Amino acid sequence: MELLDWIVLFVYFLMLLSIGLWAYFRVKDSADFYTAGGKLPWWLSGISHHVSGYSGAVFVAYAGIAYTHGFTLYVWWAFTVGLSTMIAAFYIAPRWSRLRIYAGIQSPTEYLLIRYNLPTQQLIAWTGTIIKIFDTGGKLAAIAVLLNVFSGTSIAFGILLVGLVSLVYITIGGLWADVWNDFGQFIVQLLAGLTMFVMILLKLDDGISGIVTMWDRLPSGNSDFFNDPYTITFALVMLVINFFSYSGGTWNLATRFISTSSGKMAKKAAILSSLLYFTWPLILLYPMFATPIFFENMADPTLSYGMMVLEFLPSGLVGLVLASLFANTLSMTASDSNTVSAVISRDILPVIFPSIKTYSKSQLLRLARITTLSFTILTILTALNSGYFGGVFGLIISWFAALLGPIAIPMILGLLPAFRKSDGRVAIISIVGGLLTFILLKVIPIASLSIEIGSPILVSFLLFVICGYFNKRKVPQKVNELHMNLGRIEKNL
Repeated sequence: MELLDWIVLFVYFLMLLSIGLWAYFRVKDSADFYTAGGKLPWWLSGISHHVSGYSGAVFVAYAGIAYTHGFTLYVWWAFTVGLSTMIAAFYIAPRWSRLRIYAGIQSPTEYLLIRYNLPTQQLIAWTGTIIKIFDTGGKLAAIAVLLNVFSGTSIAFGILLVGLVSLVYITIGGLWADVWNDFGQFIVQLLAGLTMFVMILLKLDDGISGIVTMWDRLPSGNSDFFNDPYTITFALVMLVINFFSYSGGTWNLATRFISTSSGKMAKKAAILSSLLYFTWPLILLYPMFATPIFFENMADPTLSYGMMVLEFLPSGLVGLVLASLFANTLSMTASDSNTVSAVISRDILPVIFPSIKTYSKSQLLRLARITTLSFTILTILTALNSGYFGGVFGLIISWFAALLGPIAIPMILGLLPAFRKSDGRVAIISIVGGLLTFILLKVIPIASLSIEIGSPILVSFLLFVICGYFNKRKVPQKVNELHMNLGRIEKNL
């Protein structure tokens, strides 16, 4: 990286901190800090939901998969996310916003106290918080790898730099700072992604036809929809996992729906995010698919995207691309920090310290900022030790994807009246069964990636549905009222 690249990166960081400062004066209480007061426009919510699903991992772990296995990455990642989010737009997303209207929730796990009971809520809140520490740490480690490729700085320095910038602006600005950073990073990503796309087309010397002819020049299998171990079974597993993740099982994505003004607006936001997932990754991932043409037999494929940027982009544009990668990662880490902070301060700490329930608005806002700060510091420490958990891919795929299902099943299905017989006891059985399956597969490894990733969520789903079906306990009136009110509001919109 040259001086101009560092200037571009510095300007981007300055923009982030400015957004955080602007948001600081807009945040008056914890509702503003966590849910933007329920005033998030649908288009901003949709863009934020979309870009919050990216991180530097896309340009490290996923770039490595694009190099070794090709187009299958789009099929099992972007396409399944787009399809999952479109389904969620009609069945799940509106209910999150209506929960805020009906029950006044500020965190995704807050409604679980009504839907199930306190033990279930606490189990999901604690387990989910611990899982997000690993997931967010993996994303910080990913962007540090890219900074190391571009500038030669150490991995530890990159983690601390990204973590501290994220820590400052999200702690002072809350959700408003987060979503406006998402919008800014979406613009930067468009510029950087289109620039890389055009540059690679020019280097291929085939003009616009290079979009099609490139695939004949790639290794065998790289143009296939499915390329072992990323089989059709794996894609179906990821479709299920992504449905529960992008419909709100990943808490920061639920917050995007919760913060809209109505169920109708949440639906529009999810549809926008879905359409972006179907289309934009085709351009964004194209340079990654083309990398084997320019760099053969790379020892470490995860460095492929960084090498392409350094090879083909002029000074200044390298800084722009790096800024977009920082933006991707900061978008996810900041939104994670904001949402997990809501769970900690709204659902966990008041149970441990009941006096918090009597706090004033100013005290609750101060608590929100303290928990955000503390969570971000923990993710930085995890990122610094990512090697112990299988590196970036291990943290994000093997740990987060596999562990997400058991806690997402009761959260998402609990919103639907069809599963009203699955009570708190059933939810706990479902969660514990999924987590034990994950542990068993770590103790006794198996060769199939599909089984490793999919078994915990499959076991949780079956336990939740089957135990609920045979549950003879009467459905509590508060649960019936919850579903009835969500349905009534839905009809009035």
